[in-house]
Amino acid sequence: MSIKVLIVDDSAIVRQTLERELSADPEFEVLGTAPDPYIARDKIVRLKPDVITLDIEMPRMDGLSFLKKLMQHYPIPVVVVSSLAKQGSEVALEAIRSGAVEVLAKPGPAYAVGDMGIELREKLKAAASVNMAVFKQKIDIPKNTPPKSAPRALIQTTDKVFVVGASTGGTQALEVFLTQLPANAPGTVIVQHMPAGFTRSFADRLNSLCQMEVKEAEDGDSIVPGKVLIAPGNQHMMVQRSGARYFVTVKDGPLVGRHRPSVDVLFKSAATFLGKNAIGILLTGMGKDGAQGMLAMKQAGSQNIVQDEQSCVVYGMPKAAFELEAAHFQLPLQEISIRALKLAVE
Repeated sequence: MSIKVLIVDDSAIVRQTLERELSADPEFEVLGTAPDPYIARDKIVRLKPDVITLDIEMPRMDGLSFLKKLMQHYPIPVVVVSSLAKQGSEVALEAIRSGAVEVLAKPGPAYAVGDMGIELREKLKAAASVNMAVFKQKIDIPKNTPPKSAPRALIQTTDKVFVVGASTGGTQALEVFLTQLPANAPGTVIVQHMPAGFTRSFADRLNSLCQMEVKEAEDGDSIVPGKVLIAPGNQHMMVQRSGARYFVTVKDGPLVGRHRPSVDVLFKSAATFLGKNAIGILLTGMGKDGAQGMLAMKQAGSQNIVQDEQSCVVYGMPKAAFELEAAHFQLPLQEISIRALKLAVE
């Protein structure tokens, strides 16, 4: 059965581009388009789409206000399609907190239409598979969760590194996981599927909430206790080692498993350079990215945790890793940070 989509954007060019990309794929049926939220509202009620794409800057009513009303009165999976501007990225992150399942960069000179089409289809498939009853609970996650007390042994830093992957629903899941970590927690490296232009604002927001320092990774950044490095959108991130020093490399490259950044790329580098010093964590997300990499980490001696089905927005990536027997533990989101900290001092 095809996924029924409604496209909401004030730009005729963008509407045409998105409709062309989706109509070429038999898995999608474009029910129609709308230039503003008022027309979109009527078409949503009449056509009952499975998922909608939504611009955030539109006439008559901005997309963010429309999204909040939609989540309150007619919850439906939404993929925000936004520009790459810094202001746009901050608004797009606010859209995620308000109920958008995913964000996507608009096609333009700096973003190849081919890659955009691949990512658009993947994000819409992920959005269509979301259980909205579970997802709405994620929207209401309390902010500024008090961090848990660190095990006493963590007062002395360790060589352990948390290596984390996430996709659909991961922005909220990462907020829960990271705000529960103390300031002296092991160095943490993260791949969250997110387009270029959004990861810096995402990292800045997490930095304002967490006791650890959170930043968008730059090539050569050291992995040290108390610091979280998030892979930049549209670039791969890998762990490297020089003597006793761990650091990351950030590079361009082809899509791996239709992703850039790829969790598998990060995890496989962790298997090579971290071995038993790695603690692998795979959170909510659609597809299989990270499963093979987590298996390689386990074979190299790491301890691995995946998020359980009940707490996942989309139980795809954790399920794939669990079925490969790549994980040692499958836990609810709220328990993952506690177990990871215990593993760090064992």
